[in-house]
Amino acid sequence: MAERISVNSTAGLAALAIVCAVAPISPGVVERVYSNGVYAALQPVLTSTSNLVPIALVDPLILLMLTGWLVLAGRDLVRASRDAWWRSVARIALRTLAWSAAAYLVFLVMWGFNYRRVRLVDKLEFSGDTVTSESAVALGGQAVEQMNDLHQPAHERGWGSADTIDRALAEAFDGAVRDTGGERAVVAGLPKHSLLDWYFRRAAVSGMTDPFFLETLVASDVLPFERPMVLAHEWSHLAGIAHEGEANFVAWIACVRATPSDRYSAWLSLYQDVLPSISRGDRAALIGRLGPGPREDLQAIRDRFARNVSPRVSAVGWTVYDSYLKANRVESGVASYAEVVRLILGVRFTGDWTPLRRP
Repeated sequence: MAERISVNSTAGLAALAIVCAVAPISPGVVERVYSNGVYAALQPVLTSTSNLVPIALVDPLILLMLTGWLVLAGRDLVRASRDAWWRSVARIALRTLAWSAAAYLVFLVMWGFNYRRVRLVDKLEFSGDTVTSESAVALGGQAVEQMNDLHQPAHERGWGSADTIDRALAEAFDGAVRDTGGERAVVAGLPKHSLLDWYFRRAAVSGMTDPFFLETLVASDVLPFERPMVLAHEWSHLAGIAHEGEANFVAWIACVRATPSDRYSAWLSLYQDVLPSISRGDRAALIGRLGPGPREDLQAIRDRFARNVSPRVSAVGWTVYDSYLKANRVESGVASYAEVVRLILGVRFTGDWTPLRRP
């Protein structure tokens, strides 16, 4: 009887997870009811709470779930008789399916439904006519000029501690979220390191947003001048902006409207996003215009990757993440990161990089 209940419960959880995964929910409904409703009320509470704890709360959660699964699986195998070993294997499989379905449902409620909200191109005044190779080259040139001009004042000011919230950046970020359609204040996440840090460094992952406790995780090898964009990107996820390119876009607006150090980080990041989208000749011309300071910083980033990244781990990790994004209705997968260039070129701005909203 107990096994029948277990099978029925697992089947019910799995069915509910599948329905939630494929249900054609209107982006407008998700935007109104979830992103600017349920989630917007939940985020300040969870992030404020997790900010009180210096460790990443997702670490004990992972350890608890993994330990629990191993203990229960070991118990099932020890109890199995030679003639009924398959029952233990089936019990382990059912438990794994049930836990996975439950974790997915919790993920959707806590953060995951944001993947289905209204896209920024539908909220902001956007025109694809201005997204051209010529405009990309011009944007790259602007990035080079800004990097050259900002390098010295940015380095003189510095970037503060890696484990504190930059209040100037957080204030600029709050304005960027509101200017791109956010209706409530967002609590910035305290930068934390995680037990996942080894993987982050080997896989070339700069940061991650914990979708269960809504906290901000940052890789320990991120360089100071990279940090503002990494933090603002993860804070964008805390704001319910799930799409990677859109998170980069909001992060860039926040940084470019903050301190010289944050602005330098914004243009440095954008420069690296622009380069792959232009021709080899134009790329060489832009590189030739770089001053010695930005050159040194870009080389430091390359050295960081060469020192810490495992090509095999990185390839596997990003392939898995690409599949994850596509499963969550981000059709371009990991290529969505670079869509920040398309958004900056296509969105209409005022003089202070405030995007214009659709009426």
